[in-house]
Amino acid sequence: MASELAFEKPIIELKNKINELKAFMQEKNIDLSDELERLQNRLSKLEDETYSNVSPWDRVQIARHMDRPTTLDYIPYLFSDFVECHGDRLFGDDAAIVGGIASYKGRPVTIIGEQRGRDTKENLSRNFGMPHPEGYRKALRLMKQAEKFGRPVVTFIDTKGAFPGKTAEERGQGEAIARNLFEMAGLKVPIVCIIIGEGASGGALAIGVGDRILMLENSWYSVIAPESAAALLWRDATQAERAAKTMKITAPDLKELDIIDTLIPEVKGGAHHDIEMQAKAIDSALSEAFEQLRHFNKEDLVQQRLEKYRVMGEFKHETDYVE
Repeated sequence: MASELAFEKPIIELKNKINELKAFMQEKNIDLSDELERLQNRLSKLEDETYSNVSPWDRVQIARHMDRPTTLDYIPYLFSDFVECHGDRLFGDDAAIVGGIASYKGRPVTIIGEQRGRDTKENLSRNFGMPHPEGYRKALRLMKQAEKFGRPVVTFIDTKGAFPGKTAEERGQGEAIARNLFEMAGLKVPIVCIIIGEGASGGALAIGVGDRILMLENSWYSVIAPESAAALLWRDATQAERAAKTMKITAPDLKELDIIDTLIPEVKGGAHHDIEMQAKAIDSALSEAFEQLRHFNKEDLVQQRLEKYRVMGEFKHETDYVE
């Protein structure tokens, strides 16, 4: 069973009671089906109440869950014939970003996604899903290749941020991110971006400029992590829960603000509880996004993308000034 989060403790305790009752019934050969049904109904009601009132901070914790599905977990459910490509043709291969060519409902597509590890060893090899410049340059190489051959691009965003270390800065981290933003804005093929976990800072934005932005219900997307924001705003990183609420970084808030296009509902308790069912929900949203973009020619596609970002946000213009 997947490890559970603090706010789920009452649910876990009730599940344990149900399991104990089942074991007791089997061991003693006693029929307590009425009591079992009562507890199961209570569990169902408790799950509905708990998961329908998830706080922003709870969503952040779900997004960080160690068992949350990653890019490579979703690919087999959504695509066929995936062939991974490696390297940026400049420096090396960054395992924090995976990418390649696959087929989606019979149509060739290019897939790019940030990839974290499942255990300590894999996290070290993938740098905890925090890309170096060569990762973003690999992504850009695949995007330009997709443009050349007319393949749509699908990106999966899941990172704590771009790697902030000395080696990354020496190899041009800022330039690599900026270059991707610039090139994606004008890429002449459809781009669909899917936020599947954490979407932090430029590390997420570097593969996040798209025609349609889809976001899983229990993901978050922001220029800064809640802990870092709390440290800056209140000089206290322990105020992260307060920051998560204030910053409006979760999918429901971002959908209301028109930052994202589609909020993808998650299975009860989070995507890690049923990856196959979650992949079906992603598939439905992805298929709809491609259908919406199908009628645009290259020029109109780029124009609507630029307009999408140009009107994003709310602004107030002051016309009267007091001297």
